Amino acid sequence: MSVIETVEANGQIFLGKEYAGKTVMVEETEPGVWVVKLGQFIPDSERWLHDPIAQAKLDEAIAWAEMTPARDNLIEIEAAVNGR
Repeated sequence: MSVIETVEANGQIFLGKEYAGKTVMVEETEPGVWVVKLGQFIPDSERWLHDPIAQAKLDEAIAWAEMTPARDNLIEIEAAVNGR
């Protein structure tokens, strides 16, 4: 499908109400040629979470947290963490 749109004075174009609030990636493949892709994107600050090694460590930590009951005694927890 091709649509001809006019770029507004503020630099915006109208893609349609069905795309309102959606995230898009706009890639300029060459001057004046844009590819617009709809999708979900990972912020740079969260990209490390998707690294396989980090994901494995997170999965291990979540599994441990699910199987380990919460403790109320902070002094015992501090001693365990500090190796006392």
